[in-house]
Amino acid sequence: MHVSHPLIKEGLLESRQYQEAILAKAAETNLMVVLPTGLGKTPIAVMLVVQRLDKFPESKVMVLAPTKPLVSQHHKTFLNFLNIPAEDMQVVTGSVKAEKRKDLYETKKLLFATPQTIRNDIENNIFSFENYSLLVIDEIHHGVGEYAYPYLAGVYMKQSKNPRILGLTASPSSENQKIREICESCHIEEIEIKTETDADVAPYVKGKRVDWIEVELPQTFVQIRDILNNALTERVERLQRLGFIRRTKATKRVLLDLQSKIFGKIKAGNRSLFNYLSYATEAIKIEHALTLIETQGIRSLENYFRKLRTEKSGMRLLEDRKMSNAMFLSNKLAESGASHPKMARLLEVVNRQLTENRDAKIIVFASYREMVKEIVSALQKLDLARPIEFVGQRGLSQKEQIRVIREFREGKYNILVGTSISEEGLDIPSMDIAIFYEPVPSEIRSIQRRGRVGRHAEGRIIILMTKNTRDEAYYWVAKNKEKKMKGLLYGMQQGVKQFGLASQNSEFPGKAGNEEK
Repeated sequence: MHVSHPLIKEGLLESRQYQEAILAKAAETNLMVVLPTGLGKTPIAVMLVVQRLDKFPESKVMVLAPTKPLVSQHHKTFLNFLNIPAEDMQVVTGSVKAEKRKDLYETKKLLFATPQTIRNDIENNIFSFENYSLLVIDEIHHGVGEYAYPYLAGVYMKQSKNPRILGLTASPSSENQKIREICESCHIEEIEIKTETDADVAPYVKGKRVDWIEVELPQTFVQIRDILNNALTERVERLQRLGFIRRTKATKRVLLDLQSKIFGKIKAGNRSLFNYLSYATEAIKIEHALTLIETQGIRSLENYFRKLRTEKSGMRLLEDRKMSNAMFLSNKLAESGASHPKMARLLEVVNRQLTENRDAKIIVFASYREMVKEIVSALQKLDLARPIEFVGQRGLSQKEQIRVIREFREGKYNILVGTSISEEGLDIPSMDIAIFYEPVPSEIRSIQRRGRVGRHAEGRIIILMTKNTRDEAYYWVAKNKEKKMKGLLYGMQQGVKQFGLASQNSEFPGKAGNEEK
């Protein structure tokens, strides 16, 4: 059964009960929708657009997304679904000249834009939300701090005659405070969460089989790790004795917070803390080196050490005998051609998958750009593999990203190897198998990675994990955060008003409910 409406093309938009229920709520209140990737957040936005244009025929709609490729993707999706002339829909980004944008704002009905572009145009008095009856905020979990979303939501609620906000995300946060901040900053009044286990969602979910492949860290790697651990412990214990931290095992997050705190005191005039800032900075660098040796590989570590040798801030580390020893051993291993045991298992899995199914589509996630390059290089040696690198703007322009996805969809490549850019939002084709080169300590990234498989048929997820390392710790951190996030969101689903957010929602409390009839 499909949605039937004069503004929606016949037979294209499937009618799903849970989407209709969410739509009914979105029609009445500013809503944040939390749905796993692939379960149809965008169709809800499409149906709400139609509803708002029905109710306010002379109004306009704005769809915001964080990047140009995502904006273009939404534009394409709405063109596909809606019986609205293509000339009434327009992408607006910074690449369009300001005078041209001003004209587009006046003549177009549906606009798809990056948030910073709209912010700039509001501040330059060439754009107003006055006639906009709907603001769709995609990837609303970005809506905190100095990001443009909170500013735009505030201006929208102030300027719009008939405001309604729809926020979309697969995973906002596992932290109560951040969820509350998103709601308050973006004027969200209620939350609707659905997971793959909900009764009304389950019929639309294809199975996902998750396998873990565990490897042992080679003794040569362990030797370097032990040296680095000793060097890290020395610095952490020094900071502990000085009263800067309470525990001898400090996480990277603790160290980064400490570095920021000390730097702030130095900026305020306490220049006696420079040495302590150095201890914290060195500890962070060693912590990063440990992550690389445990979870990535010797080439990544050696490249990092090479970079440290050229940095002023890394010079003190070179004077440490432990660090120079670790660097020597790393260089020796790199020259021998050693690689992390996860790489061999990755190649084994990919080769077996492509041998069994030559048409298989595979995505490989890695956290670091250098690791992506190394994986692509290794995969190119397999007869059936056609891998392509997919990284952020420092590696590929947004135009190149769109081209890579198009060529992957057309079959030029059968393996997409990407960093976090391949996790969020972009309309990457559904994969047969997703391989995590490493677990990530983020519930948001973990959920987004999993969403790349099992959309149209049963998918498989393989997580490569080095035993007794940060890999294991990161896996459990993400799992616990995801469990906590779902608990928080279900608890808040009855409405964020009960948490006192609505009354604090800047200077426009309750306006969303006071539309012109």
